[in-house]
Amino acid sequence: MNSSDNAPEGVRPRPVVDRLPKYAAGKPPVAIEGLTSYKLSSNENPLPPIPAVLQAIADQSDINRYPDPLSTKLRTALADFLGVPADDVVTGAGSLGALNQILATFAGQNHDGKADEVIYAWRSFEAYPICVGLAGAESIQIPLLSDGRHDLEAMAAAVTVRTKVILLCTPNNPTGPILTAEETERFIQSVPAGVVVVIDEAYQEFVRNEKAVDGIKLYRKYPNVVVLRTFSKAHGLAGLRVGYSVSGPDLTQHLRVTATPFAVSQIAERAAITSLENFDQVVERVQSLVDERDRVTVGLRELGWFVPEAQGNFVWLNLGENSAEFAGLAGERALSVRAFGNEGVRVSIGEVEANTRFLELCASYTKAPQPS
Repeated sequence: MNSSDNAPEGVRPRPVVDRLPKYAAGKPPVAIEGLTSYKLSSNENPLPPIPAVLQAIADQSDINRYPDPLSTKLRTALADFLGVPADDVVTGAGSLGALNQILATFAGQNHDGKADEVIYAWRSFEAYPICVGLAGAESIQIPLLSDGRHDLEAMAAAVTVRTKVILLCTPNNPTGPILTAEETERFIQSVPAGVVVVIDEAYQEFVRNEKAVDGIKLYRKYPNVVVLRTFSKAHGLAGLRVGYSVSGPDLTQHLRVTATPFAVSQIAERAAITSLENFDQVVERVQSLVDERDRVTVGLRELGWFVPEAQGNFVWLNLGENSAEFAGLAGERALSVRAFGNEGVRVSIGEVEANTRFLELCASYTKAPQPS
């Protein structure tokens, strides 16, 4: 049934609404008697923000006032942290909010009434097709390679005169591999300078591959590059919704026009600044999760499972038609994981006990994916 079927007579949504996929957030675990439940379905940081951030949140008392629409203090802090001009930073409600601002600015209906095109790998972040469709643009989805990596050659070949934005997700969510610096720069050089290339680095702090791209370095070299980052993952501020984009003045002058006013609350801004001021503590927590990710990855491979390169805070199981079955078995063990249709299962790195229980499930499961 279409959403318009329930609308009052005469009221209809935009046609695109009925064509958009529904965003499926990770579900909480089912309570199982005798077991502690763990949510491994949303790529959340299982650790709370550092103590100084919690205190900063508790001390915030001016929430009766509107926040600074430009997030000036946070942009200044990010400028110092990243070594970029503050004017090159545009904040948003998480990196997703920042992405919506980019798409609203550069992709939509063209002057001839036809849709602009946005190219991205698939499967990738499931909000991409929703955001692109709502912007009025057309999604051009390029299948991943068999190892879960972007097929950059095919993505470059898909560029047309209608291509306005390309989204590169690194590490790719949900499969895990990174894009290397070398291949990403070669890709940027192969596409027209008038196409905006977005490097989505939501999990950048978890990356340990020395060959991985650093979006900030490329934004300094290429005026059409935009970097997306967030405080949701490594900093543990997912519920406060604070992210940002970094790009040169040729782009930010337009992004500021479409930026949602007051998208970042003063609570979120103060929390993010405090987390940056104590980044050494954030790094310690992130490293503990990276250690767990590596333990899980090694454990899976020792069990004979094929696991793509895992550089985020999650692992990908290419279970195909067995995805729903595996997710159901995890639920029986008080673990919620994220099944993507008949494609595979993404499992976030959680508490130590949760990760161990997940490995125990994999040890007993007889349909482990193998390299294709």
